Amino acid sequence: MGLVRQSIPDNPIMLTVHACRGESDIHGHGLIAQEFIPKGALIWVFQPGFDQEIDDAAFARLPVNARDYLRVYAYYNVKRRVWIFSGDDDRFTNHSDTPNSVDDDTRVYAARDIQAGEEITANYNDLGETHFLGYDPDRMI
Repeated sequence: MGLVRQSIPDNPIMLTVHACRGESDIHGHGLIAQEFIPKGALIWVFQPGFDQEIDDAAFARLPVNARDYLRVYAYYNVKRRVWIFSGDDDRFTNHSDTPNSVDDDTRVYAARDIQAGEEITANYNDLGETHFLGYDPDRMI
């Protein structure tokens, strides 16, 4: 059985700033800025072919362990009824009631200046349903 090759766009930008997984004071691992990020800067862009959108039917066909993984590292977009899974370290972004980033469905921007070494956070309430907001995960199967 050979490798399946998927076409990746010529200009995959995903995380547009230097940030990576690191230790978090919030929850285990987080997305840590490795450089100063000014307010309004683009942090992440959904990149088809690298990041994944998984609809309800495809999610239901996944084995339980894969669904459990997505419940932790992806979020459910209620309006579009798809799971969004980031293929890069953006998936380590943790929740904050006072986040330093904002999301417009396919892009993430700095809500304020973010210092190098600071954790990049999002308000999960703005993203849709997630594992950490107390929804019933079996409802999504």
